[in-house]
Amino acid sequence: MERIALIAHDNMKDEIVTFVKENLDFFKNFELVATGTTGKRIAEATGLTIHRYQSGPIGGDQQIGADIALNKIKAVFFLRDPLTAQPHEPDISALIRLADVHKIPIATNLSTAHLLVIALKK
Repeated sequence: MERIALIAHDNMKDEIVTFVKENLDFFKNFELVATGTTGKRIAEATGLTIHRYQSGPIGGDQQIGADIALNKIKAVFFLRDPLTAQPHEPDISALIRLADVHKIPIATNLSTAHLLVIALKK
């Protein structure tokens, strides 16, 4: 089964939970991985099984990055908060760079997330 990664900054967690709930029929067809708190919130709200890595600031972003480098991720939904500085910004930049290097689509806001769902349904 193909694997999708789900990540959201603190100010975006409600949005990613709502987004996954609205697209439940899509996400249930994939193996899902997520950073710790994001995965917990989505799983509780949807009943989906999600493999949870560590929280982003303590290494979860890097764990997903390792999956990308090993070609284990089909797409990344990473709802970022562009207006709040993140203490682990280098990890975030590295994750996005890995997605670009390995040609993995990454949605960083709700508009691109909706487009990515449409594209992956084809």
